[in-house]
Amino acid sequence: MTDEELLHLEEVTICLDENIVLRNASLTLRNGEFVYVIGKVGSGKSSLLKSLYCEIPITEGKATVMGYDLRKMKMKDIPFLRRKLGIVFQDFQLLIDRSVTKNLEFVLKATGWTQKDAITQRIEDVLEQVGMHNKGYKMPHELSGGEQQRVVIARSLLNEPKLILADEPTGNLDPETSMQIVQLLHEICKNGKAVIMSTHNYTIVDNFPARVVKCEKSCLYDMGFNTKQLI
Repeated sequence: MTDEELLHLEEVTICLDENIVLRNASLTLRNGEFVYVIGKVGSGKSSLLKSLYCEIPITEGKATVMGYDLRKMKMKDIPFLRRKLGIVFQDFQLLIDRSVTKNLEFVLKATGWTQKDAITQRIEDVLEQVGMHNKGYKMPHELSGGEQQRVVIARSLLNEPKLILADEPTGNLDPETSMQIVQLLHEICKNGKAVIMSTHNYTIVDNFPARVVKCEKSCLYDMGFNTKQLI
């Protein structure tokens, strides 16, 4: 694993509907790091993650993700950036009219995969990685919330990204299932990915320690590993 810098934010400002969400925010992330973004509801956690995949614009400062300058991004380049990222949503965003396998197949074909055998093998690999190797035939509504989130994580791994963005991935899950999902994300990190996970669940941070940055009063604070000062 290299010590490659995947993300660099320097004095950035993020606005949503003309309101400043974060100002003068700085953050650097290297390959293999796990970082929690914590803060109260509405503090800017999701906006920060969305800005990293160009859902919300960065209006000031310097910002690079996976070698892309976010301040100079053209619309036509955004899909190429997103292919280098794995995005895990709180609300799953699975296609409800098709099976788990067909959900994953849709993403691969949409991102340029054409060889049937390679597609089949890649789907098997990611489902195995998240403990869902025997659930590919199931429809989303037949899965529990935790199982659906495992499929979403599998989807995020399809194109072998170096960076996973997980936006409140346990927000709709019970405590036990939440712990299992966070453990899975940490295992993925140990296997050579970087992970940024937003959460307001400090119990998770205590149980699975990692570096912490906090959104508060429109600022971003790097707390290091000091979980005692989170609240």
